[in-house]
Amino acid sequence: MSLFKARDWWSTVLGEKEEFDQGCLCLADVDNTGNGQDKIIVGSFMGYLRIFNPHPVKTGDGAQAEDMLLEVHLRDPILQVEVGKFVSGTEMLHLAVLHSRKLCVYSVSGTLGNVEHGNQYQIKLMYEHNLQRTACNMTYGSFGGVKGRDLICIQSMDGMLMVFEQESYAFGRFLPGCLLPGPLAYSSRTDSFITVSSCRQVESYKYQVLAFATDADKRQETEQQKLGSGKRLVVDWTLNIGEQALDICIVSFNQSASSVFVLGERNFFCLKDNGQIRFMKKLDCSPSCFLPYCSVSEGTINTLIGNHNHMLHIYQDVTLKWATQLPHIPVAVRVGCLHDLKGVIVTLSDDGHLQCSYLGTDPSFFQAPKVESRELHYEELDIELKELQKIIKDVNKSQGIWPMTEREDDLKVSAMVSPKFDSVSQAADVEVGTDLVPSVTVKVTLQNRLALQKAKLSVYVQPPLVLTCDQFTFEFMAPEMSRTVAFSVYLKGSYTPSELEGNAVVSYSSPSGIPRVIQCKFRLPLKLICLPGQPSKTASHKLTIDTNKSPVSLLSLFPGFANQSEDDQVNVMGFRFLGGSRVTLLASKTSQRYRIQSEQFEDLWLITNELIIRLQEYFEKQGIKDFACSFSGSMPLQEYFELIDHHFELRINGEKLEELLSERAVQFRAIQRRLLTRFKDKTPAPLQHLDTLLDGTYKQVIALADAVEENQDSLFQSFTRLKSATHLVILLIGLWQKLSTDQVAILEAAFLPLQQDTQELGWEETVDAAISHLLKTCLSKSSKEQALNLSSQLNIPKDTSRLKKHITLLCDRLAKGGRLCLSTDAAAPQTMVMPGGCTTIPESDLEERSIEQDSTELFTNHKHLIVETPLPEVSPLQGVSE
Repeated sequence: MSLFKARDWWSTVLGEKEEFDQGCLCLADVDNTGNGQDKIIVGSFMGYLRIFNPHPVKTGDGAQAEDMLLEVHLRDPILQVEVGKFVSGTEMLHLAVLHSRKLCVYSVSGTLGNVEHGNQYQIKLMYEHNLQRTACNMTYGSFGGVKGRDLICIQSMDGMLMVFEQESYAFGRFLPGCLLPGPLAYSSRTDSFITVSSCRQVESYKYQVLAFATDADKRQETEQQKLGSGKRLVVDWTLNIGEQALDICIVSFNQSASSVFVLGERNFFCLKDNGQIRFMKKLDCSPSCFLPYCSVSEGTINTLIGNHNHMLHIYQDVTLKWATQLPHIPVAVRVGCLHDLKGVIVTLSDDGHLQCSYLGTDPSFFQAPKVESRELHYEELDIELKELQKIIKDVNKSQGIWPMTEREDDLKVSAMVSPKFDSVSQAADVEVGTDLVPSVTVKVTLQNRLALQKAKLSVYVQPPLVLTCDQFTFEFMAPEMSRTVAFSVYLKGSYTPSELEGNAVVSYSSPSGIPRVIQCKFRLPLKLICLPGQPSKTASHKLTIDTNKSPVSLLSLFPGFANQSEDDQVNVMGFRFLGGSRVTLLASKTSQRYRIQSEQFEDLWLITNELIIRLQEYFEKQGIKDFACSFSGSMPLQEYFELIDHHFELRINGEKLEELLSERAVQFRAIQRRLLTRFKDKTPAPLQHLDTLLDGTYKQVIALADAVEENQDSLFQSFTRLKSATHLVILLIGLWQKLSTDQVAILEAAFLPLQQDTQELGWEETVDAAISHLLKTCLSKSSKEQALNLSSQLNIPKDTSRLKKHITLLCDRLAKGGRLCLSTDAAAPQTMVMPGGCTTIPESDLEERSIEQDSTELFTNHKHLIVETPLPEVSPLQGVSE
């Protein structure tokens, strides 16, 4: 930010919604008055040509009607305007206007007015050239050393230079290796054209070399030219600047020396005639335009550089001499003599703000008022400071970490799940099998108290559950308005989701402009993914949940899953997921226990969680508030570790497959290059089975790509199953140690940090870091462990042994009395009362081996966790067919 602003001498806005660029501004005595006063010529992409002669009554006046000499609509977009001696037989100045497919040369003349309206100006077309190629830019000068006239060179979009000797077309030449056209300038001292190619290097071509080179109409070289006859277009010199150029300008010190200025994206360069760097300057801001001009100091050059920060910098060589602020971003800048005022800076923005300004400052007449000095009483200040600190402390204690939200929100969101399935299922492209997949409708209602704009509703459910529509946008919501949207949810994959809970999130901005987010959770019915099934006698995985109340009939808990037989067995119930797996639920008649069993460990989670939720709702309806569940069996860590190993193995396989695919792709491209070289060779040579090798490599690439996709699908399913098992382990730990809701939330944050698993950041290393943090903070033995720092970089581990040992150690410390908390102050005294002395987190493999031996007695490999204490009420299963 500059302290000084550019002093506005005259300004105006050109047209409405017109666009301009760096070639659209020119200053010259276009009407040949001979008094040395310049006129401002502006052309726009909308085809309007305007000529101004500003003469404000006082500084800062806007444009008056008489300031505009001429306004003409030329229909075609104007790319560039230049003034020079473009008409043969006269040395008068004429105006050249470059369109995309046409070059027009006009004469501008004025007629003295006899009335108060003043002089009248008009333009007359002298000649025009229709271009065969789309033009990009142009330059002019006395090419070849001609006297008394200017020639025009136009560069096309495909890199062709077209030279016009006033009314006639001279020749056209293609620049070698041109991909995109760059800025173009002509140096009269060396008689050469200078441009910047798409290779990011400055190139200079002599006019004589261009004139005698191969004609553009004969671009294809003949065999005779390749053998050495004829002239080829050869570059005079090149300089690699390493960036694209915005503009080129050539300034002469005197008759013996000139400099080539190149404005890049980050630097501007000053070059000698032979391409050597005279100096360069690294710019702090992204430039938009520049203009070099001779300085009053001998041997130096001043440069005006405009940037995208609304600034105009003035450099003397590489030294910043002045910085001034502009009201717009300039795309073109010129310096001229207007209304007998020399050195007026004229700037033009891309949206048509034209301003004539000068540099300087205005004196400030403001005087700061005197500050009343008073004597300070430090004792009173200390008392006031202590009172304020006490108030702040009390507020923090009452509010906690997060500030209290307003009772009456600007927006309320509610979700309602339909109690019945859709009459016509919305399920499409399902991969479940032969089962008919149902869908259920969810309605989300938004009620706003104030007017809201652009509220966005996003809905998320756990895969493989999918939504018919998950994004909704409300452009405007009037006050006290209610909007309801409906969508359907159904199961698409052949495996079970990790949760039946969905989340609706609304993001909006309050009327004061503060962004806010509000969310609403909804629970999907179990019937959406599960059907009644036959109970099973045996199962590989079993869990027993203890309660403090007498058992409840399963028919009353799961009324929609009743599969009654002749004996009306109310203490056993079977569930069959749409993916095919089965779960059996048994209720004891006397021992207040429930057993859940299945062939897959992760399938136990949804039924176990649903059982606990329905039991709590049942007893709440009965008015019983002291209902509680517990778990007294062994923690099923071994089954959990098998799922972790399977997930980690798929991650390793994915890395190996991607490496193989990369190797085969490199091999495939190398064979392609070899074959291309053989096919381009004019002397036929045997392929040496390269085509066979190419075909085999192609088949390998396709097979590896299919294997990568298949592994990714398997990894996604494995991660969903791992999340289900993780939810179950967290639930069992909470019931086992009777953890509070906050402690269970800490466990969920540590074990479920990711919603999506990737190769760059996977579940194993993230969970290992979180558990290690818990072991070194709230579950640590001493303050020395709390001071240990964890590695800030997460990398995929070599194996899962360290993670499994840390999980085992976490359960061990919880079993010995450790409790979870986030506050380090609360963790320190808590560790003092932990019975038995908790072991510290291992820092070496030797320590981990000793910990593994100590914890073997507590956590053993149990496939059948409750086999040693069978339920006495299992006998009714003997009459149930599998």
